[in-house]
Amino acid sequence: MIRINAQIEIDEREIQEDFVRASGPGGQNVNKVSTAVQLRFDVAHSPSLPEPVRARLIALAGRRLTLEGVLILSAERYRSQRRNRDDALARLIALINAACEVATPRRPTRPTLASRKRRLESKQRRGDTKKLRSGKPGSEG
Repeated sequence: MIRINAQIEIDEREIQEDFVRASGPGGQNVNKVSTAVQLRFDVAHSPSLPEPVRARLIALAGRRLTLEGVLILSAERYRSQRRNRDDALARLIALINAACEVATPRRPTRPTLASRKRRLESKQRRGDTKKLRSGKPGSEG
């Protein structure tokens, strides 16, 4: 079991890992060894996720989610397969933890009377400054 937080644990069998060849620099190692990891986690059908967390995770995943609801994370930062695997798993845990946090709704507020007065006085001063700059006769007042 992979522990996400106090409430959520994911069974290892729900996560599928595919090892592929990484791109980029690395010389002969990158051409011979499949070190990059593609981690797949079925968000839509996972029994481990509560429904509100599932909905937020789907929203957070964006392009990484397939039409079937499978989250795909790729990790090829490191030269070793084990470190890439750990990196992909850590990113999955971080993403699920982010989906666990409920955003507090914004309560709209109104500007105070003093701030409204300051704004209007600032606008008046700015307008007066611009009038002084115009240099047209008869534009004062």
